Amino acid sequence: MSDGTLATLEKQIAELQSQLMESQKLSTVGALAASITHEFNNILTTVINYAKLGLRHKDDEQRDKAFNKILAAAQRASRITTGMLAYARNKSERRDEINLAQLVDEVLLLVEKDLEVNRVKVEVIVQGEPRAVINVGQLQQVVLNLIINARQAMKEGGRLTITVKSNREEGWAEIAVKDSGTGIPAENLKKIFERFFTTKSADSQGQGGTGLGLALCRDVIESHQGRIRVESTVGKGTTFTLKLPLVGAVAAAKPGPTPTTQKAG
Repeated sequence: MSDGTLATLEKQIAELQSQLMESQKLSTVGALAASITHEFNNILTTVINYAKLGLRHKDDEQRDKAFNKILAAAQRASRITTGMLAYARNKSERRDEINLAQLVDEVLLLVEKDLEVNRVKVEVIVQGEPRAVINVGQLQQVVLNLIINARQAMKEGGRLTITVKSNREEGWAEIAVKDSGTGIPAENLKKIFERFFTTKSADSQGQGGTGLGLALCRDVIESHQGRIRVESTVGKGTTFTLKLPLVGAVAAAKPGPTPTTQKAG
C-alpha cells in the first residue's frame, strides 16, 4: 500500500470517527429532550404563578419575593439552555485547561431532571482541584454517556456517586462514575469497549443499544493520553474511572497511549 493511499484511508477513518461522535452526541441530546422539556414546563409554571402573586399583592415585600422567584427560575432556564446549546454545537478541536469539577457540574445541570424522573439520587464528591487540558465538548460527551449508562443500569432507581479528584502521586486528574445498578457479568466486561458490542436494546427514549458509546469514550480518553477503567460486581453496580494528565503534575503521568483496564467483581 502506497503512502498516499494510507494517508487517504487514515483521513477517511478520522472523518468517519468524527461523524460517529456527532451522531452519538445528537442521540444524547434526543434522550435528554423529554426531561428538559418537562423541566421547562416546571420553570414556566413557577414564573406564571409568581407573576400572578406579584400582581395580586400591593406590598413591596411580597412583590420582591415574587420578582426574586421569577428571576431565579429564568436564570436556571438560561443556564440549561446555554449548556445544551453549547454541548450540541461544540465541534471545536480546541483544548483548554479546565477544572473537571466544573465540567461535571455543567453536565449534571443537563441530566438533573432525567435522573430525578428515574429516581436516581446523586452524590458528588470533589477532592482537591483536578485540572486537565481537554476538549470540553468531547469530555462532556464522555461523562454524559457514562451517566446515562448508569441511569439505565438502575431501572428501579438507585444511587449515582461521582467522584472528582486530583491524584498527584500518579499525575492524574480523575472522574469516577459509580452506580448501584445491575452490574456487568465478567464475560461481557472484557468486550464492552469493542465497537458494536452491546447487551442491551435502546431504551424508551431511543438511547443506547448501538454498541458505540463506550468505544467512543475510550477513543476520546486515549486521544487525551488518558485511561478509562471499569470495575463491576453483578448485582451491586459498576464504576467507570476516567484518568487524564493532571495539570501541574504532567511529568508524573505515564506517557503514550495506555490500554483500558477491566476488573470483574
